[in-house]
Amino acid sequence: MKVHEYQAKDILGNYGVAVQRGSVADTVEEAVAAAEAMKADGVGMYVVKAQIHAGGRGKGGGVKLAKSIDEVREKAEAILGMQLKTPQTGPEGQEVKKILVTAAEDIAHEYYIGVTLDRARKMDVIMASTEGGVEIEEVAEATPEKIVKVWVDPSLGLQRFQAQYIARKLGFEGDQMKEAAKFVTQLYTAYQKSDATIAEINPLVRTEQGQIIALDAKINLDDNALFRHPDLAAMRDEAEEDPLEVEAGKHHLNYIKLDGNVGCMVNGAGLAMGTMDLIKLAGGEPANFLDVGGTANAETVEAGFRIILSDPNVEAILVNIFGGIVRCDRVARGVVEAAKNVDIQVPLIVRLQGTNAEEGMEIIQNSGIEIESAIQLKEAADKVTAALGK
Repeated sequence: MKVHEYQAKDILGNYGVAVQRGSVADTVEEAVAAAEAMKADGVGMYVVKAQIHAGGRGKGGGVKLAKSIDEVREKAEAILGMQLKTPQTGPEGQEVKKILVTAAEDIAHEYYIGVTLDRARKMDVIMASTEGGVEIEEVAEATPEKIVKVWVDPSLGLQRFQAQYIARKLGFEGDQMKEAAKFVTQLYTAYQKSDATIAEINPLVRTEQGQIIALDAKINLDDNALFRHPDLAAMRDEAEEDPLEVEAGKHHLNYIKLDGNVGCMVNGAGLAMGTMDLIKLAGGEPANFLDVGGTANAETVEAGFRIILSDPNVEAILVNIFGGIVRCDRVARGVVEAAKNVDIQVPLIVRLQGTNAEEGMEIIQNSGIEIESAIQLKEAADKVTAALGK
């Protein structure tokens, strides 16, 4: 689950990480009031930042400096409601519904630091660089020597010397080195304790006054661990998510929309990936990833059909079910019942294999509904090809 910048800063702040806080505003007037409150505390320059679940906001015009209260109003009016386009939003962009108003900092240097899981090594990895404020992928490709990496042994945890090593590699010395090492340790603690999949700060800054603070923050949370964190689960902003993915979640379906023309409904993530390859080999492009899980029934299949058909690009549907936990005849009855309730105007190919596969095929073939049945993968691929007119 993704969260907004201001929410990520709240999470980090709860674990002692030094973050630059601000005030969240849903309206221009709220933004102006926030700036006026900061002015009363001695702030003279402000930053107005769009709050969407995507990076690259500054490049898209979603982060603006304001030198006065009047400019805060002007920038807030420009950002709120805009369709912000960044490399992570795609060409359609994302509507800005919230903004964050912060004080402008006197920045002496910008750094990058992030924590995630290195699946190859089966250990968390902390990455840091003196090249903050830019895309870390670009730094990794052009100047990989500028990225410091430290792997954390899960049986030992982050060691003090490792945090100090990162701080020294970033160029910190003396008391600032100690402060930076403390920052690294607290960031890693926040990452672990919140069950995050990534905790990233870009930029981490050293101010002219010698402070070390997170100017920005990104945290993605592990969906499977949210039951342990009801307070974090409450941060979910469904308006930032694909509405079809939100609807699928209500039916306990794993759905990800893609750009293709063949809808696929499968039980099991591995089989779903294989089916998507199958669709490409057949000359089509998968329109979605949809895993109905191991207990597919008429209700979940019907919900899956409705979600798939909500995509106007879908020209055919391939249902590929392996009957291991669930019997194929039960799935077949669910498919037939769902097909009767949903107006399916595109070719439907159903492949069943596993427990009671033959009985399932008989149910499909005797249903009186226009459904193409298949047993083998190649047979299903050939029927997808024919359905697409390839």
